[in-house]
Amino acid sequence: MEITLDYDTLGTRLRRIGPAEITYAKRMGRPNRVGPWELDYDTMGTRLRRVGPAEITYTKWTGRPTAVGTWELTYDKLNSRLRRIGPYTLDYDQLGSRVRTLGPLEISYDKLGSRAHVVRLEGADGDALPEDLLLALFLVLYWREQQAQSSGNR
Repeated sequence: MEITLDYDTLGTRLRRIGPAEITYAKRMGRPNRVGPWELDYDTMGTRLRRVGPAEITYTKWTGRPTAVGTWELTYDKLNSRLRRIGPYTLDYDQLGSRVRTLGPLEISYDKLGSRAHVVRLEGADGDALPEDLLLALFLVLYWREQQAQSSGNR
C-alpha cells in the first residue's frame, strides 16, 4: 500500500495522510484534528496533551514526551532522537535528520528532501493506514516539525 501525504498550497502544513484529513485551528495555526481524533493541548496551548483517547505524558523538567497512552517512548543515548514509539522502531537516514522507517512503514521524501511525501506499507491493501500506524506517523511528523520550528527560532 502506498499512502500520499498532502500539504497546503504553500507546502508548509500537512493536510492529509491518505484519507485522514488534518484540520487546523484558525487563530493558533496548530492541528486540532487528525482523521477521527480531536487533539487537545495544555492550558498554555504549547504542548499536545491528547490525541483522541491517547494521553501524552511529559517529563517534569525537560518537557520531553515519555508516553502516548500505553505506549512508552524511547530515545537515543543523548536523548535527542526518538528511537521507539510503542511497538514501532524508528530508523533515520545517515545524517540522522530524517525518519526513514517507522515500524513497517517506509517513508519517502519530496525532491528537496524536507517533507515526507509518500509512506509505503508492504503487504497491505486499502488506501488508509491502520489507526495505530496513523497515530504513530502523525506524532513522529508533528514532533519533528515542532523540533524544526524551535531550532529555527533560536
